[in-house]
Amino acid sequence: MTWLPQETIRAKRDGGTLDAGELAALARGIADGTLSDAQVGAFAMAVQWRGMAPAECAAFTRAVRDTGEVFDWRREPLPGPVLDKHSTGGVGDLVSLALGPMLAACGAFVPMIVGRGLAHTGGTLDKLESIPGYESRPAPERVRSTVRAAGVAIVGAGARIAPADRRLYAIRDVTATVDCLPLIVASILSKKLAAGLEALVLDIKRGNGAVLPEPERGRELARAMRAIAAEAGLRLSALSTDMSEPLARSAGNALEVREAIAMLRGGRCDARLLEVTLALGAEVMLLAKLAPDEATARASLATSLASGAAAERLARMVASLGGPADLLERPDAYLAAAKVVTDVPAARDGVIAAIDTRAVGYAVVALGGGRTAPGQPVDHSVGFDRLLPVGTAVRRGDVIARVHARSREDAEAAARALSSAFTIGAAAAQSPPLVERIA
Repeated sequence: MTWLPQETIRAKRDGGTLDAGELAALARGIADGTLSDAQVGAFAMAVQWRGMAPAECAAFTRAVRDTGEVFDWRREPLPGPVLDKHSTGGVGDLVSLALGPMLAACGAFVPMIVGRGLAHTGGTLDKLESIPGYESRPAPERVRSTVRAAGVAIVGAGARIAPADRRLYAIRDVTATVDCLPLIVASILSKKLAAGLEALVLDIKRGNGAVLPEPERGRELARAMRAIAAEAGLRLSALSTDMSEPLARSAGNALEVREAIAMLRGGRCDARLLEVTLALGAEVMLLAKLAPDEATARASLATSLASGAAAERLARMVASLGGPADLLERPDAYLAAAKVVTDVPAARDGVIAAIDTRAVGYAVVALGGGRTAPGQPVDHSVGFDRLLPVGTAVRRGDVIARVHARSREDAEAAARALSSAFTIGAAAAQSPPLVERIA
């Protein structure tokens, strides 16, 4: 009998449970284009509305993984564990750019498959594509050779890695289904399982800038991810980290690459950014038994920064994937700069009491640094930097951030949006915990 995708979509819309065969057919149809964008969007909305049972989610995750190639590092064993970290997305979250090379410098091998920005959140793949010549979606053979040469390859899923996810990911971005928990699980784990990992640490964001701002939703995601990972033999741990303000002092593709390079080269690093990076790195090192305890793991990661070993791994990775060999020495020679750079002044005296982080992310999108339609190009040069953190005392007229924009009009609109996103009051509210373990 001919499979009718509309009937499968109808079944899910009406609250039915799909079997493994139906889910595999959906994944293949998404990957090969048999399903139209309208049908993929309808399926995503049906899952958003009705959810998936654990067995359904596991079957769909495997089906999406199996639409492409799966790495098997056992054929030519690496002299260290194959590890990764994944974030559910935030604003100013450049941890992947720093932590991948840091882990490689500590003896791990990191085939990190990353994605584009979703909704208001930034995407590591978009950040890397601000580097001229960088092959962001290489063939699997080049991923393997880069992992062996540099210890780390931070890349997007090419045409041969979970192709169903790439298309579904883009459609979710513009159909209000970014926060659909079963599709988040399938998207993350299909790519991570395809990468052949031994251990994975999840950075599940909470707070007003997170895709899943409610802590209980984050815990629910962690439970679902852990169950499916265990079934696949993947060791997984999850931390919950605060995204009630931008994590780094910049938000925007090339701007975040600059900040990551400065961090790896031993420059001044935001304390919150460093703490999240060390916490996630230590967690996955312990999972892989690369360190006997958390203190030793953190010390090894810190040494990778101080010694320049992590920076050297990033430089090696960039060169191996076609980027400039001297990017770390001359970032401004290669990374795009905006035509207009202007300060955003504080509207009044006081303390930065809160930041609407989601609004900051959408202001970057409005500048052209994100997408409002699938496949839309982004301007890598735009965004914000010198973002002041919550708790900073300011006087009226003090600079709370800088806008990087294509035009004076764009800069003025972004400055207004950012100013509205910052609440300046008598005192900051008590800060939530920066990092928490999800038991």
